[in-house]
Amino acid sequence: MQDPRHTFRLYGHVKAENTFRSALDTGRMHHAWLITGPSGIGKATLSFHLARILLKGEKTDSPAGRRITAGTHGDLLEISRSLDEKKGRLRQEITASDVRVVQSFLHHTATEGGWRVVIVDGAEFLNRFAANALLKILEEPPLNSILFLTTSSPGKLLPTIRSRCRTLALSPLNDQDMHDLLPDLSADLIRRAKGSPGRALFLSQDRDGHIAGFVDGILSGRRINTESMVLIDQIAREVDGFALFCDLLGEGWAEQARVAAQRGDLPISNMFANRCIALDTLRRQTEGFNLDKAQAIRQAVQLAV
Repeated sequence: MQDPRHTFRLYGHVKAENTFRSALDTGRMHHAWLITGPSGIGKATLSFHLARILLKGEKTDSPAGRRITAGTHGDLLEISRSLDEKKGRLRQEITASDVRVVQSFLHHTATEGGWRVVIVDGAEFLNRFAANALLKILEEPPLNSILFLTTSSPGKLLPTIRSRCRTLALSPLNDQDMHDLLPDLSADLIRRAKGSPGRALFLSQDRDGHIAGFVDGILSGRRINTESMVLIDQIAREVDGFALFCDLLGEGWAEQARVAAQRGDLPISNMFANRCIALDTLRRQTEGFNLDKAQAIRQAVQLAV
């Protein structure tokens, strides 16, 4: 999949696009839109698609279209978690200094006489100071300005931010759209991705299935042996091995919690739910403080004991 700025065809989110176009055509345009949905479903891609509509850049070979693609359009600003160059990974937060750029941007006259558009990609990562700064913008939005906030976890946003946005809740892509977008991926992988193209590509990194197989063993209660210890070190060395391991294990425990709850076994359901919480905490601490991933995987395995 391409960078959202360079993705020109929209898959699966026609209903959301039509809702937005209707607001624009009827003169009932809201100043802020909260675009929600699972990770990897195409929230940022939709944001740029809607920005192209506002900025008359739908034709990719038009002057406005080319500037949007190149990141040089004077009326479009995107903020997200920046890269920590020392650690070589994304920072854990969007900070107040990032939002101050938005404040400055919106208080200048539009360079092309139309809308000014801001995309906040990953609004759940706004820290407290950044969230409060953004809230002030939402409370007193400048004329002819539109903000798109994307998030996979709307519950992590301030209620006052959510209340000042119109929500576009994206649904998973259907199988046909997934196959059209990702023709080289297997039907099984697409099924496991549950309508999320980004997740499908993430899962495809486990090319020989050894991470999924290891996780399946944990979920079925298999005990760690010497061979498992070697595999743990291998997973930890892979670029996204730790993240994929945590994602698959958390998903498995969440499913076990759901199944137990459906059959009325609340103690077992709570046990698996607590494992999910503990795993999430372990993952955030490991990635946030750049801790030993192999050790973290071993700790995760111990949660199942």
